[in-house]
Amino acid sequence: MRTPIRKARRLVVKVGSALVTNNGEGLAVEALADWARQIAALRAEGREIVLVSSGAIAAGMQRLGWTRRPQEMHQLQAAAAVGQMGLAQAYESVFAQNGLHTAQILLTHADLADRTRYLNARSTLVTLLELGVVPIINENDTVVTDEIKFGDNDTLGALVANLIDADALIILTDQQGLYTADPRNDPSATLITEERAENTALEAMAGGAGSASAKAA
Repeated sequence: MRTPIRKARRLVVKVGSALVTNNGEGLAVEALADWARQIAALRAEGREIVLVSSGAIAAGMQRLGWTRRPQEMHQLQAAAAVGQMGLAQAYESVFAQNGLHTAQILLTHADLADRTRYLNARSTLVTLLELGVVPIINENDTVVTDEIKFGDNDTLGALVANLIDADALIILTDQQGLYTADPRNDPSATLITEERAENTALEAMAGGAGSASAKAA
């Protein structure tokens, strides 16, 4: 673990749909339990953790028996509403096994664009952390439209990190990290071990979503 991460007291951890839902096959309960154990260990060290989790739409699709991601907004929002219930239940269960309480926070872009709502969200999250609770955040897909979406939960994770003045944002993925190109298509792609965020070339390297479930909330 690099020194900045090792010294970080307040962390935002983001996990994507592919990891949360076994690439869309259903909630990966064993993975959730493993994350809960690790977060409990970090909490025991005096660190504060906020978890930004994708997976609601994918979980909802699985619960509803849908094998293909729908295109209609109202169906996506219905899947998110169904899946969010299972996602929250699963997280509550695995964290309770480690003696931790969780809180569900659903955010929209409007919540962070409006100053009053921004400050209210910040106060709520900081209070939860002070109480020893692990906030679990997702985008509120049941009410947003394409025009006001964060885009993906990586963006949401970054905004939450800024919202609570986190020391670090950790993104868990099924890849080793950011490559100079997609290593599945370009064998010459190399892993970038360290880079500065203001490097504009990074966005071009990142490309698009890597899995079918990556767009799921």
